Amino acid sequence: MSRISDAFSAGKAFMPFITGGDPDLETTEKLLYALCEAGADIIEIGVPFSDPIAEGPVIEAASERALKAGCTVDKLFDLVLRVRANIKAALLFMTYYNPIFAYGVADFTKRCAACGVDGLIVPDLPFEERDELLEACKADGIELISLIAPTSEQRITEIADKSGGFLYCVSSLGVTGVRSKLDGSAEAMIERVRRVSDIPCAVGFGISTPEQARATAQFADGVIIGSAIVKIIAEHGRGCIEPVRRFAKEIKENLRGLQH
Repeated sequence: MSRISDAFSAGKAFMPFITGGDPDLETTEKLLYALCEAGADIIEIGVPFSDPIAEGPVIEAASERALKAGCTVDKLFDLVLRVRANIKAALLFMTYYNPIFAYGVADFTKRCAACGVDGLIVPDLPFEERDELLEACKADGIELISLIAPTSEQRITEIADKSGGFLYCVSSLGVTGVRSKLDGSAEAMIERVRRVSDIPCAVGFGISTPEQARATAQFADGVIIGSAIVKIIAEHGRGCIEPVRRFAKEIKENLRGLQH
């Protein structure tokens, strides 16, 4: 079994997101350990990018801070290589396609494999145009995670049928960010997926409280939390480790005991 499939085998998966290099690489390294200790099953590391079209203001500002602090793709690869042996959680890069293209598709996936990156999420890569990256991912044992959204409609069943790892279900329209209320579109999407596939479904975009996480996990296999964590990092800077650990632990506690 892969680390990604392991993450879904023991219960509902908790998947925090942090922006790599925010506020600096040393803090990112400490955060990876803290999140793992708090019970994270899969950790998404955002590759900072100058034009993050799917991100709200919180993660966009984190990207800017990371880039100003000198974070690069190579430095993130080195970081993952350094921590991989000591971290049980699956590690994913969430990146736009431009950094992959600029690096070279085959070189990027080979470096992912060499460092211990388990999968890639590329929000601006259309499902129909993923073949070149998918081929390189398969060659190097990397899962290319597909996204579905309320606007995917008829394409949901095709995407579910042809995807690996898990499905990233975008809970609402628009960009990432904290939301006080979530609509029922994610549950409806997952119902459609279940008709054609048993691939795990994780829900992200907008989940920001332990209560929302637990409510979402009633119908989803995993819960993704990004902006709420990145907000804590923005507020505390290098002193964010303990506040993030406490928040992550509370989220994980709210997912314990829920069965598939």
